[in-house]
Amino acid sequence: MIRPGLDAPSQARLQVNSIQLLASRAAWRRYALAAAVCGALALAGCHQRAPVATAPRPVVAVAVHPDGIPPNESLPGDIEARYNTPLSFRVGGKIVERNVRLGDTVKKGQVLARLDPADLQKNLANAQAQLDSTQHRLVYAKQQLDRDTAQAHEKLIAPAQLEQTQDAYASAAAQRDAAQAQLALARNQLDYAELVADHAGVITAEQADTGQNVAAGQAVYALAWSGEVDVVCDAPESALNSLSTGATAQVTLPALPGKAFTAHVREIAPAADPQSRTYRVKLTLAAPDAQVRLGMTAQIDFAATRAQTGPHPFTLPVTSLFHSGGTPAVWVVHAGTDTLELRRVTVGRYDERTFSVTQGLQDGDRVLYQGVRTVSAGEHVRVVPPLHPEDFAS
Repeated sequence: MIRPGLDAPSQARLQVNSIQLLASRAAWRRYALAAAVCGALALAGCHQRAPVATAPRPVVAVAVHPDGIPPNESLPGDIEARYNTPLSFRVGGKIVERNVRLGDTVKKGQVLARLDPADLQKNLANAQAQLDSTQHRLVYAKQQLDRDTAQAHEKLIAPAQLEQTQDAYASAAAQRDAAQAQLALARNQLDYAELVADHAGVITAEQADTGQNVAAGQAVYALAWSGEVDVVCDAPESALNSLSTGATAQVTLPALPGKAFTAHVREIAPAADPQSRTYRVKLTLAAPDAQVRLGMTAQIDFAATRAQTGPHPFTLPVTSLFHSGGTPAVWVVHAGTDTLELRRVTVGRYDERTFSVTQGLQDGDRVLYQGVRTVSAGEHVRVVPPLHPEDFAS
């Protein structure tokens, strides 16, 4: 490039600068082209490959069938007396004598313990003296009333004096009645120094000893009445639908093998225990044997309370038990799609290695028996038979 007006050296420098500028532009074009090619190669290398289909997970699942018998509600319990009351003195004092011990059988009217009667005897003597005094005043007031009444008829005294005499007699009679009541109370308190069994039964607890000072109403013994015997158990809420007052159950006692007793539901607690969340159920034995002792353990079978047409349970191994929140659940394999569904169920009872499902399953449902904690809902699986099918038989 030649510009007019410039000398030769300036023209030369201008030409050199032009050449250098053209060379620099060409280099930048080559660098940009190389960067574009490198970026394209990098993007091609980082592009995600197409996912490869994974094989379905093999799982052990077995088709379940109902047991063919009605659900059997069997609960543990123990033998208790229908009435169990604390025994206490009706007055306070010091225990000086105890005649029965824990486990003794007592009869109605038997003296169980005594208090020191010294103070009570003094109260009785004081009440007797008060009665004697009031009776003497009453006799004097009656004599005065008779005299004043005769004189009033003869007009020898004023009517006001007769009225005062009548008032004194009435007051003396009232004091005599009060003294009689105090004497009767003192006699009763002296009688209360003896603790008497008001029913026949068995002593089940001792809560005070000889020489101890006790207050009125403080428990000394606990008495289980003879007669009617109850079987007490704690039922879960799942068993409430099959229980009702008056329902019949069969009771067996491990201590008396070979014997079975009939019992009737007498009482069902209206609210659950705040700790165990179970409901207290009391049953009365229809004909208790003489060998049935208080405190024996019992097994109560409520099968008779279930309708024979009710749903039959499915017995599953504990390896198939899962949970959905706080509710028992099992994994079910859908037919056709072989996908998993977590289904909530109702458990009737738990055994050592199995549990019974009363609601939530249908005949022929395929239930996952192993590996329930390694799968997820909707997962596609491949069902394989168990190595030992007899281990999974319902």
